Amino acid sequence: MAKGTVNKVTLIGRLGQDPEIRFSGDGKAIASFSVATNESWKNKNGEIQERTEWTKCTAFGGTAEKYIQPYVKKGSLVYIEGSLKTDKWQDKDGNDKYSTGVVLNNFGGIQILGGGEGGGYERAGGMDQTPKTSEENTSQVTEDDLPF
Repeated sequence: MAKGTVNKVTLIGRLGQDPEIRFSGDGKAIASFSVATNESWKNKNGEIQERTEWTKCTAFGGTAEKYIQPYVKKGSLVYIEGSLKTDKWQDKDGNDKYSTGVVLNNFGGIQILGGGEGGGYERAGGMDQTPKTSEENTSQVTEDDLPF
């Protein structure tokens, strides 16, 4: 093992579809799903551009069975921690193919930040992850109430 290297991925994004759950030959659960993250910027004309990146994610064992299968659905906002893994295979013509994705950490590899309320990804506002403003009444807050 090479010293001084790190393979760590952190994502916050939404699932584009329900996770696929399957079981290995020895009965261990495997969850596969894709998480959408977005990036926005202004181009040279000042127009806002946006790009969505889809990342394949895989979880194994208890994480897949106890957390992802019952709770994570299309549109769910999730926090993912894991490591990059690249798989290699050959297509029917013998050409090498590669696929890179994230393998979730066994413990704490996923946290559910929000559900897909309202029927899923499209109705959950796509990638709009801007915080909603609070309706809380702050008119009674005095300077003594502030922590700084």
